[in-house]
Amino acid sequence: MADIIYKDESYAIMGKCMEVHNQLGSGFLEIVYKDALELEFTTNNIHYEREKMYDVFYKGQKLAHNFYADFVVYDKIILEVKAVREITNEHRAQALNYLTISGCKLALIINFGKGYLTSNRVVL
Repeated sequence: MADIIYKDESYAIMGKCMEVHNQLGSGFLEIVYKDALELEFTTNNIHYEREKMYDVFYKGQKLAHNFYADFVVYDKIILEVKAVREITNEHRAQALNYLTISGCKLALIINFGKGYLTSNRVVL
């Protein structure tokens, strides 16, 4: 069996996501879950950057628009927060693009939109 990339860090992030979902349940907009996660990360000394900006280049030229990762946690994990019915292939493709641009190797897509927490790991 292959090693799980950033296992301990992923476990810590998932634990905080579960805490937020246990407290808030489903039905809020993404921004509410992001605010709650920020509070959890700060309270528990988990290093993160929220809405971290990355430049996007095309054929060597910087484009006018950037992309913003919901969170970059531990300087190496992209955390994308969703409040939708299902995590779709489009969400996974978005996460893969974010990994490519950021240089990170792992993205966690966390969905707060159901009665239970769902997630996907995207590894580059």
